[in-house]
Amino acid sequence: MTTLGKPVTVVGGGEVATGRVAHLIAADAIITVICPPSGLSPELQYRVARKQIKHIPRNFDIELDLHVAQPSMVLVAIDSPSASTEIYTECKALKIPVNVADVPRECDFYFGSMYRDGPLQIMVSTNGNGPKMSHLVRRRIEDELKQEPFGLAIERLGVLRRRVREKFPGSGKAEIRKRMQWVSQISEQWTIAQLAKLDDDMIEKVVHNIDDEPPTFEHLTNT
Repeated sequence: MTTLGKPVTVVGGGEVATGRVAHLIAADAIITVICPPSGLSPELQYRVARKQIKHIPRNFDIELDLHVAQPSMVLVAIDSPSASTEIYTECKALKIPVNVADVPRECDFYFGSMYRDGPLQIMVSTNGNGPKMSHLVRRRIEDELKQEPFGLAIERLGVLRRRVREKFPGSGKAEIRKRMQWVSQISEQWTIAQLAKLDDDMIEKVVHNIDDEPPTFEHLTNT
């Protein structure tokens, strides 16, 4: 479920809502937080001041905030179970995906613990069964992956893919298959550390050899 460029409403402004907003900002959502002024956390106040999010300083209004605003997604993080259920019920009627914090039966989706390294994103979710466990698993993954420059390697591989597409822009199945197989071979044959060292000059040398077998890192660097 993507939130890129989509309007998302967060109901509440406390600690849980603050964590939800952090996830949404990282996912490039257009965020509106609805809560009384006194309920807005210091971090959310900071994000409002930086224009990262919009704040509507009042209690949630179903007519205005659902029927009129028509958000693509609603996240509820308030202390009132009855108000939360009312919002959930109306969202379901309007077919708006909704997540009510700490109430799995009132969640169409769950938040996980996110690991990021440049373009690399890994989300761990327990589907509401053990949020703390998802953080533990994410830390284990992070401890393992941070030993190598995965993010930079993926970023440089992306540059190579775009350069290959620019130089050989054919749209036929054969051309597309050749490009994909050729870049895939490099990603499989080169180590993560080698891919991270794939600078622009090396990319031009690699692209120059596209009619041959993919060159090794050692061949390009004479090592």
